[in-house]
Amino acid sequence: MMISRRWVLPLLAGIPLRRASAPEDVPQEPRTRILFGGDVMLARYVGQLARNKHDPALPFRQIAPVFQAADLAFANLESPFSDGQSIWESRMVFRAGPEMIAGLEMAKIAVVSTANNHARDCGSRGIEFTLEWLQKHGIEAVGTGATAEAAHAGAVMERNGVRFGFLGYTYDQTNGNYRDTDDRIAGMDLGQMRDDVAAMRGRADVTIVSMHAGSEYSPKPNRQQSEFARAAIDAGASVVAGHHPHVVQPWERYREGVIFYSLGNLVFDQVQRAETQRGELGEAVFAGSRIEEARVIPVKIAATAPRLIGSGDSAAPPAADAGNQNEAGAK
Repeated sequence: MMISRRWVLPLLAGIPLRRASAPEDVPQEPRTRILFGGDVMLARYVGQLARNKHDPALPFRQIAPVFQAADLAFANLESPFSDGQSIWESRMVFRAGPEMIAGLEMAKIAVVSTANNHARDCGSRGIEFTLEWLQKHGIEAVGTGATAEAAHAGAVMERNGVRFGFLGYTYDQTNGNYRDTDDRIAGMDLGQMRDDVAAMRGRADVTIVSMHAGSEYSPKPNRQQSEFARAAIDAGASVVAGHHPHVVQPWERYREGVIFYSLGNLVFDQVQRAETQRGELGEAVFAGSRIEEARVIPVKIAATAPRLIGSGDSAAPPAADAGNQNEAGAK
């Protein structure tokens, strides 16, 4: 897919100018383009429609070429996979059939966050099976793990000679169904996150943090989102990719990093609200290990499947007003 330069917001204003007389003297740093998607829910009507069409990759068919064109692609996996004989689900309990991984594969999504409020919807076994199923299909998972240590270790992938490390966190893991806490799911503890980012910086050249948080259907980030995201950048992360509100929220340049507070839905069956049927892809272009450009690309969801709807955000990102807002989101 060709990218129009007028859509792109350069993030680093002080890039040294190269000498026009001898450009060959200046080594060119490799460019790595990373795409970030929002909430991907492969159960409920999404799964039913795909089964009716006998096409488990159906939700990704229109958007897959966009992700395939990136060097690295990420999304939040909102529904665990179930290996049970029957796929039982209620309005707020998501259980995706194993075959639904076909869409993630087709789109070449390399890493997903499994740390969200639906992580335990298929019980303890669901956490384990989801991790095993993703690994079997070559997709890295962050934010949950076989152990607490693994949940905080994240994943590292190399592209163009640069090591990109991913970490994932969620504001909630119970979805109102549990009273205990499973330490295999990474929560939004600021101290632990700072330690994780510090550890990741010893393994990767770039650190990216996934954040599942915010007040649902709110167009602005709340205080928890702002504090956590900015603390991640302060700790050394380059990008924070946010999701959970199911609607788009502002993105901002913060210091030398970028924060996408909420990318909204990517694959979902919410049709009651118009704003839940529009989302964004976040894009960050790295020159070596340094962010050079960023933008958002709007998408529209029709019959649970996203597609591009026009040009990206060509103006500076709006300032994120994170003060004096409710911190708890209602499902």
